[in-house]
Amino acid sequence: MIAAQGERRPAPPPPEWLIEHGIGTGRLPARVHTGQCWDTRTRCKPATTDQARRALAEGVSGCPHCRPDTTLGILD
Repeated sequence: MIAAQGERRPAPPPPEWLIEHGIGTGRLPARVHTGQCWDTRTRCKPATTDQARRALAEGVSGCPHCRPDTTLGILD
């Protein structure tokens, strides 16, 4: 069966977590965001829950707007 022209697939859901990387050589992780954060940039990559937790535990900052550390239950 041939799909009708103009038929579109639904957009995939946004990732649950994002890790924003810095600028320059090495592009180290700079900030962790929830997938719904409005303050993300083009340098973000999708991450799993474990990757987001690990990044926060290793000292990567959590976004001050979406507070992924609070959502994940990681307290200072």
